[in-house]
Amino acid sequence: GVPPASSAQEFINNIRSVMARSQAWLPGLQFSKLSATVFSDDQLDNPAAHVFGCEPDFDAWTGQMNPPPNSGIPNLRSAGGHVHIETDQSPYLIGQRCDLFLAVPATLMDTNPAALERRRLYGKRGAIRPKPYGVEYRTLSNFWIFEDKLIEWVWNSTKRAVEEKIDVSHLSERIIEAVNNNNKKVAEELVKEYSLEVF
Repeated sequence: GVPPASSAQEFINNIRSVMARSQAWLPGLQFSKLSATVFSDDQLDNPAAHVFGCEPDFDAWTGQMNPPPNSGIPNLRSAGGHVHIETDQSPYLIGQRCDLFLAVPATLMDTNPAALERRRLYGKRGAIRPKPYGVEYRTLSNFWIFEDKLIEWVWNSTKRAVEEKIDVSHLSERIIEAVNNNNKKVAEELVKEYSLEVF
């Protein structure tokens, strides 16, 4: 796991360090930037490789448990870029604000076709797990972990979600349209209205 960070630079350094150690443990292999792919049967020759979702997650907008994902493609697997946030604020309100500050801009930035396949399963708006320390925000794919500027963007956008205690409840339907339905026009409108950062 990536250790906690107290600054954007520490966040970058920690992610880079974990990736470097992982690469050292698996010599000859490289990270794929795909957020979803279909594996051959011989690559999934373990019962654990056939389990989707280790624990349930929840919809930050409804408070309801999300149904377990079912891709319909047995060998499809996906990669997330989940953000763990230490806070004493409501995990549900943080999840809603993360949708605005992170998931909406990501709709415009995470454009690989594999991202759309992942979003259908795991990347819907408001996917969270409440934690003893705060919340795990689960909507984002792994697209942001490969570039320092995008890691810093996640740090800054998450910081806004925690510090700007705005009510975003009236944005629920627009965020569904932008994130769940990949509606770039609605995402662009929200980016403009709320001065969201996009690369």
